[in-house]
Amino acid sequence: MKENQASRTAEMMALFRALESARPAGTRLFNDQLAVRFLRPWMRWGVRLSYYRPVHAGLCRFIDRHAPGVRPSAVARTRFIDDALRHALSDGVEQAVLLGAGYDCRGYRIEGMNRVRIFEVDCRDTQLFKRLRLKEAAPPPVQEVFVEVDFMRQALGDALAAAGFDRNRKAFFIWEGVTNYLDERSVDSTLRFIGSCAEGSGIVFTYIHRGLLDGSAAFSLSPNVARMLDRSGEPWTFGFDPKELPSWLRARRIELLQDLGAIEYGALVMGATESQMKGYEFYRVAVATVTDRPA
Repeated sequence: MKENQASRTAEMMALFRALESARPAGTRLFNDQLAVRFLRPWMRWGVRLSYYRPVHAGLCRFIDRHAPGVRPSAVARTRFIDDALRHALSDGVEQAVLLGAGYDCRGYRIEGMNRVRIFEVDCRDTQLFKRLRLKEAAPPPVQEVFVEVDFMRQALGDALAAAGFDRNRKAFFIWEGVTNYLDERSVDSTLRFIGSCAEGSGIVFTYIHRGLLDGSAAFSLSPNVARMLDRSGEPWTFGFDPKELPSWLRARRIELLQDLGAIEYGALVMGATESQMKGYEFYRVAVATVTDRPA
């Protein structure tokens, strides 16, 4: 991400969430009415028009032709992670940590989040913009702490501890759309910290298949998506090999429970066909739990 600039990819995710929330109540995957507040004026205008069904359908078709797979993958993963969070809340977690939170508003729209302490972790510029927009919207209050962290330069554990995070209490971590912008050292450091938290703590995180980056696997990526990432100053730099992920996590005291590609989680949460997710097959979401702690 460029210096002194809120995340452009976070804005794109907010656009996709806002468009999904504009769908009729009986058909949308989730309802995030705050998402539109993080968009530039012309995007807000488009979302408002999209409450008219033909406009909504036309906008989605345009986006999907321009950047195949990106929008359906984004909304499907949002719903998948929402469901994982709901399960964690019902299982008694006491803390929720949104890593690289961007414009994620789960703290305000997921039932039960008002009962846990929420830690929103992100870089300064994105948080400043988000807090301004939240202040304008005045959503119902939650137990929320904003924690400024640059994963490439700072230790997550130190920043969370200073903000009041308790490693001895069960927590649930959401790391959505972040690992692919980091390096192995920062990903390793963050997951080692999570592995040191209370047994039964959980994490859901997204990642891209390493084969897309090193050419060891055949995937399609729209040139438009590549150009968008380049212009945003947020290139993809890190990925996992799904075959290596279980043992990699286990070495950090984390047990992998579920690991799905975009085609799989798209079919699971929205009945998407393979053709709808084509162009983003390399994008994956993993669910895991902390098994035990070091002495």
